[in-house]
Amino acid sequence: MQLDDKKAIFGWSMYDWANSAFATTVMAGFFPIFFKQYWSIGVDTTITTARLGFANSAASMIIGLGAPILGAIADKGTSKKKFLFFFAYMGAVMTSCLCMVSQGNWPVAILLYIFATIGFLGGNIFYDALITSVASGKKLDFVSGLGFSLGYLGGGILFAFNVWMVLNAKISGFSDTGKVIKSSFLSVGIWWAVFSIPLFLFVKEPKNTEIKLPVTMVKAGFTQLRKTFQNVRHLKTVFLFLMAYWFYIDGVNTIVYMAIDYGISIGLESRDLIVALLITQFIGFPSALGLVYLGGKIGARYAIFIALAIYLFVSFYGAFVQSKNEFYILAITIGLVQGGIQALSRSYYAKIIPVNKSAEYFGFYNMVGKFAAVIGPAFIGGINLMMRSLGYSSDSASRFGISSVSLFFIIGGILFSLVNEEKGRKELKYLSQDSV
Repeated sequence: MQLDDKKAIFGWSMYDWANSAFATTVMAGFFPIFFKQYWSIGVDTTITTARLGFANSAASMIIGLGAPILGAIADKGTSKKKFLFFFAYMGAVMTSCLCMVSQGNWPVAILLYIFATIGFLGGNIFYDALITSVASGKKLDFVSGLGFSLGYLGGGILFAFNVWMVLNAKISGFSDTGKVIKSSFLSVGIWWAVFSIPLFLFVKEPKNTEIKLPVTMVKAGFTQLRKTFQNVRHLKTVFLFLMAYWFYIDGVNTIVYMAIDYGISIGLESRDLIVALLITQFIGFPSALGLVYLGGKIGARYAIFIALAIYLFVSFYGAFVQSKNEFYILAITIGLVQGGIQALSRSYYAKIIPVNKSAEYFGFYNMVGKFAAVIGPAFIGGINLMMRSLGYSSDSASRFGISSVSLFFIIGGILFSLVNEEKGRKELKYLSQDSV
């Protein structure tokens, strides 16, 4: 299998371009606003925040429970691309169906959103795992950063187009803004489906000629998963990293999922929040590669620490935001590190896991990330409800919620300081020798 092939790297990276449209236009952009103002019209913002937080948590929990098993099965049957195809196109179809949900029908909207999010999160397990089929060790940081960078650019371009359509609804030929936003969900589904094609064409997955039958593949997957748990004592560095990642990526994902909702809760205009999201996207495009470049100079470990320090500042600063300009400063700061910390975490992990079990180990990686995403949004929703029950206003409750995210960055940073990459490589070498 040839690594570092330019066409394969391009195909792999384009999937980030494809599915990031869902992350921007739907998850972070229009869905939170439309869910509050159209599908949950007349409902208190505290309730809608809780519903949205619990929906994100439900999707993350479903994927989190199945991720390691799916990964082990995919490794044994060399089916990463098949699983990716299923989840990607399920997500694209469910997203497209949001355009048909009527006003006030929040249960159907939230159900379609959960299934679309499952498609997004589930596909990422196998997309992440395929990086070891595309890039060699020396190229992992760059290729991982390229994927996130293109994701910010692609997601930002479609989102900017959809925002322009919303702001110019009549020029676009729509009778009202609601219909434009509904059409944006359809555009995301089409974009996701079309730009996923290069990955399926250009990325080659190594074949396993020993196992072909689906039943055998499933059995082998469960057997391999059990062996991985038995090997924990030899890969302590991997699981220490996963613990650290569990906490700090929880903070990152929570800010991604709940930022727009938070802005609405503290009284900012929807238009200003959309501009802030666009700022984050287009700053994130060069910044993802920039932080990866910095990691190449000072080490990925130190670059991740810098990103964590910035996120800690964001979680405290966010609680005191009053105006749209202050929110824009927040957006700029997040854009500088959001893609970089995700890219460096993915490539850092890829260096300390067995290459021939990449889907399984990235199943654990994504399981940790998804269970973290269960805690974060639900935690904020719970804080909001608790503070409201104590008599605080919606504004104050939301500010308590965003500042509480700092706990995840503090704990994650402490645990990450205990991770030793060199020790992890030695453990991996020992495990390889022991399994011969």
